[in-house]
Amino acid sequence: MADGEPLIPPSAVDVDFSDVAWGADRTMSDFETGMWRMEEVQPKLRSPIVAVDVLDKPPDWDRLVRAHEWASHMVPRIRMRVVEPTLRLGNPMWSVDPEFDLDYHLSRVRLPEPATFDHALRMCRHMATEPFDRARPPWSAMLIEGLDDGRAVYVVKTHHSITDGLGGIQLMTLLHSRRPEPSPDKPDRPAPLPEQMSGGGALFEQALDNVRSAPGRLGGLIRGAVRTAMTVVGDPVGSVTEVAGYANSIRRVVTPPPTTGSDLLRDRGLGRWFGVLEVSVDELRSAAHVAGGSLNDAYVAALLGGFRRYHESFGHDLETIPVGMPVSMRSASDPTGGNRFAAARFAGPVGERDPVARIEKVRAIILGLRQEPALGLLDSAAPLLVRLPTVVLANWYLSQSTGLDLQASNVAGVPVPVYLAGARIERMFPFGPAPGCAVMATLVSHVGTCCIGVNLDTAAVTEPARFMSCLQESLDEIVELGRG
Repeated sequence: MADGEPLIPPSAVDVDFSDVAWGADRTMSDFETGMWRMEEVQPKLRSPIVAVDVLDKPPDWDRLVRAHEWASHMVPRIRMRVVEPTLRLGNPMWSVDPEFDLDYHLSRVRLPEPATFDHALRMCRHMATEPFDRARPPWSAMLIEGLDDGRAVYVVKTHHSITDGLGGIQLMTLLHSRRPEPSPDKPDRPAPLPEQMSGGGALFEQALDNVRSAPGRLGGLIRGAVRTAMTVVGDPVGSVTEVAGYANSIRRVVTPPPTTGSDLLRDRGLGRWFGVLEVSVDELRSAAHVAGGSLNDAYVAALLGGFRRYHESFGHDLETIPVGMPVSMRSASDPTGGNRFAAARFAGPVGERDPVARIEKVRAIILGLRQEPALGLLDSAAPLLVRLPTVVLANWYLSQSTGLDLQASNVAGVPVPVYLAGARIERMFPFGPAPGCAVMATLVSHVGTCCIGVNLDTAAVTEPARFMSCLQESLDEIVELGRG
């Protein structure tokens, strides 16, 4: 979870591609394996990540196609499909698709006139709800033209097993250009060679890797055990206290939020609806400072205020709702791409009408969550969970996620203007997956603007337009704090 600050300094957007290794892990992590397999038995757990770029004009199509071809050379994961090991005795592996066809993944449509951004957004939503062909690389992109204001929309859908939100921003940073003109001297690589990996081959390669890495893992376990023993001998009281503290943290992390979900939002389904909000980074940050909070605190408080307004419009009162929030666990030494986040849950103070007090309460809750030693417990438990029968794991996960009315994510984006095949990216709206929750809201900061994408489960939120209007009113109320 970021706090609205730029992910990278402006000078860092010009990347040295000689050392690019985005998505270099050949084997899925246990956590990624769970995401990939669960949706096979439970469609409600489909987890596409959708990025919608609003362009100032249609890009040059031929140049856009060449840009995707080049990107697939620089980032081989773009050409890779998922191969399951025989009998699933191990985790899925990434392998270069021997039949990779860019035309299958990249498409172009023109909307009938007159068309608006809302029409384009409907196409993006429809694209998001279509399941991936699991025999091909799990991503697709589409250029949508014909908007009545002369703009265009570029949408990319990727499976969550490829990357989390921050990894996606890292990829966009690598592949977008700092200038509208072509860069004929940019580095290139040969396309990765096609692979004919079978399930048996995936099993053998993974087993061989495990044998090679066993001495290092064993040495790490021994060193860790020695350090632990020395610590206990040197400070037995402190060690016991630390263990007890961690045990209490586990209890707080695994215990569901002390609130029940809204009756108004209790149903879940496969339908999705996309809505967008935007506000300047400076405005939202100024409003947050009035209450002594961060940009993220003000953002979450605005979402909660919108929930309250929506319920009141139906004559419903509620004090809290269960909220989930992904917290980034990435460090500076972590490789780019992949998934490195933990899930935090809390009771969101929806009933607090004072926006200042609501921001203050959100800040206190989130600061406490960030300090939980056991926050990454789910990732630590993934090796055990992923060995459960897939249907058992999927049903358990769905039971946890359907208990959340809101998931809210905040990812710092690109702080400088970037271009796609000559067209400037004016807005970058993110739509995170909503596997089981009623509402998934995601904020990405893009060149001074907070772009907020809201992914609604239409079985839960039966009047999406009313809900978005309530969110807008709440966001306006928060922003007004900074103008007083």
